[in-house]
Amino acid sequence: MTYLVNDKCIKCKLMDCVEVCPVDCFYEGKNMLVIKPDECIDCGVCEPECPIGAIVPDSLEESNKWLELNTKYAEIWPNITEKKEPPEDHKKYENEENKFEKYFKENL
Repeated sequence: MTYLVNDKCIKCKLMDCVEVCPVDCFYEGKNMLVIKPDECIDCGVCEPECPIGAIVPDSLEESNKWLELNTKYAEIWPNITEKKEPPEDHKKYENEENKFEKYFKENL
């Protein structure tokens, strides 16, 4: 099992998860983070740190989409090892639905 970041992270990027990850497996895109599944050691310390529930185990039924996305973009985006400030307007997006379709940016 590994942990994955889903679309709840988009436009929020709270980064409490980055601060606690013992193996630095987070990667930063323009408006979200992803976890590199091959680097994740499945410790689970990041999951409860995310106040909006954007980190999920890959065992969930809907995780295939997020596994593909996390795997792809962890190869492209830069690694992040320190917590940064979230976007100023992040609160506005925390409970919004379908953020992937509305706001995802590849940052290529």
